[in-house]
Amino acid sequence: MKVGLALPSMATGWTRQTFLDWCRVAEEGPFASISCGERITFRNTEMITSIAAAAALTTRPRVMINLAITPWHETALLAKQVATLDVLSDGRLDLGVGIGGRAQDYEAMNAPTAHRHQRVDDQIAELRRLWDGGEPVPGAPPLGPPIVQPGGPPIYAGALGPKAMARAARWADGISGFSISADAGDINPAITTARQAWSDADREESPRFVSACFAVCGVPDAGERLHRFSREYLAIFGDEMAVAMADLARLDSVQVLTQTLEQAAAETDADEIILVPGDTDPACADALAQAVTDADLS
Repeated sequence: MKVGLALPSMATGWTRQTFLDWCRVAEEGPFASISCGERITFRNTEMITSIAAAAALTTRPRVMINLAITPWHETALLAKQVATLDVLSDGRLDLGVGIGGRAQDYEAMNAPTAHRHQRVDDQIAELRRLWDGGEPVPGAPPLGPPIVQPGGPPIYAGALGPKAMARAARWADGISGFSISADAGDINPAITTARQAWSDADREESPRFVSACFAVCGVPDAGERLHRFSREYLAIFGDEMAVAMADLARLDSVQVLTQTLEQAAAETDADEIILVPGDTDPACADALAQAVTDADLS
């Protein structure tokens, strides 16, 4: 099992130096990937810009968009942005896509929520057609730059339930899931559902499965910081639910994180766990790297 590192773009205190420090740890540390997610009506950095910088500042880890809320995006522009990122990363890009769940973000982007599941289906087909050299409009030259990875980057669907995974099985290469503390009891049922969806769709290969979790280690009051970050990020579900979910966040020390990663490696078939940091302190980045280094993931 591999472990990836998300940029702390959703946490407070973000600066240019933060970005440089975390990209350095991703490059030099034990991480298989560096990633960034997308929100609009929140304090985070813009996703495409952040991923472009991460691609330019690293040479070793995979670079993952996790996730692009594709119904917000014009498909031709997104195809061009992703192709550019594939070039900047020298073919290290993975593309996660989803519909999101925040009405305020859709409103801010002036994007309709109706038929958004079908829109994602249609967008994936169009992205691949454009990367394959299809005309963006009749008579126009192919969209550039040429994609580095044949057929385009691997595509992961942000899908949590059976219906969403059944749709994803038509076009995705894998699933990008979430378990707040990387709990095997959350991850295994999701993997089982994904595999069944792939089988029902007559897919010969099994889906790759990555799962994100929240973590804060190596800083004073790590548990309190982790709880606050989790509560703020999950506020979409209402105060009571956000607090209840934040209470489940427990990856607040190197020892606990190491043990949890070892358990996930031993008890699940997840291909990768992605650590989403709830703090921008570079000491947190170093502690997360130490936990992964200490873990026996074989």
